[in-house]
Amino acid sequence: MFDLVIFDCDGVLIDSEIISARMLIAELARLGVHIDLDYVARHFLGRSYPTVMAQIRREFGLDLPPEFEANYRDRLLAEFTKSLRIMPGVADVLGALACPWCVATSSSPRRADMSLDLVGLRTAVGPRLFTASQVANGKPAPDLFLFAARQMQIDPARTLVIEDSLTGVRAALAAGMQVWRFTGGSHFGGRLDPDPPDATPHRRFDAFADFFHFAPDLKGAA
Repeated sequence: MFDLVIFDCDGVLIDSEIISARMLIAELARLGVHIDLDYVARHFLGRSYPTVMAQIRREFGLDLPPEFEANYRDRLLAEFTKSLRIMPGVADVLGALACPWCVATSSSPRRADMSLDLVGLRTAVGPRLFTASQVANGKPAPDLFLFAARQMQIDPARTLVIEDSLTGVRAALAAGMQVWRFTGGSHFGGRLDPDPPDATPHRRFDAFADFFHFAPDLKGAA
């Protein structure tokens, strides 16, 4: 059914979104901007840093200072070194896939590199890591997923995307790809609203232990 699987990184391969959300909330509070986890989930999940800046400017009338991004990323990566964990079952799935796979993320190259290295996945991913810095428009535009498929030399119509955010689901659908929404990250915390009509995945699942139950043809020979 598929010739390529594209994995999002944060909230899919690594259980990082709850750490990122809490850190962003704390950093914005230093500037007098007070938001909560639900706000982060609605407006920032799966989006790049420029989108975060634009949202803060639009809603709170604040231009984040030039040093905000670097300070936030430094504190976040320091927290990652203490708290970041690989998503349960991910390593087994990646090791058993019968088709090519890659990673496409809205994270910066530095953050993606460090995150994957911390959980022991950087070597496995190798050069098959694609970030929003390589395309004109980040998610929910289809650019990143189309770029990844093009680099992997696979037809988008034969590509499966694994995403956790509605932003990522929209991007995958716009790219003409199938998309499964993974909902097992700790940032969901048991809160999962119905999928909106414009971001309805082809499937939902909450444990990578179930991955090959849905697509047994994707599993290679033991």
